[in-house]
Amino acid sequence: MLRTTLVLTLLALVALPIAQAQQKIGFIDSNRVLDRLPEFQTAQQEVDRIGQQWQAEVAALDAEVQQMEADFSARTLLYTPEERVRRRAEIDAKYQERDALRRRYFGPDGELFREQQNRLRPVQERVLVAVETVAADGDYDYVFDRAGDFVFLFTQARYDLTDLVLDELGVGVGARAGN
Repeated sequence: MLRTTLVLTLLALVALPIAQAQQKIGFIDSNRVLDRLPEFQTAQQEVDRIGQQWQAEVAALDAEVQQMEADFSARTLLYTPEERVRRRAEIDAKYQERDALRRRYFGPDGELFREQQNRLRPVQERVLVAVETVAADGDYDYVFDRAGDFVFLFTQARYDLTDLVLDELGVGVGARAGN
């Protein structure tokens, strides 16, 4: 019984590296792929432009509230107690308006996030389809994204599928020159 268990354990240990050697792993650099896709660059520029417009709106409200604060500080002695309370309430309301606008545009579920999703997601999905096609054509078991959260301390260039993905997307012809 012990001998049989030992033999089976040894067989499993010998078979494990063989089974692992049959797995095919590759990686891509999605940042490099996206940088070479004109539609991604266009979409990113549109999102950036919208974000800058919204940031300007928030900055304008911030400047307005800062001016209200400065005016209040400069004239506080001239105000009646009721006027001070009223002006202070106006300033607080303007702060709340500014903060609400900032959250609406830039919060976790804000309009900027939705714009990014609407404009960038189709391009990202197209890249994913290309990666899946390359992986299936090359019979890869795993394809990692080098640009993601995984830390690669070393990679063999022969497992880099980035150029194949670019070819699949139709932008690989001149893409290799700028590696």
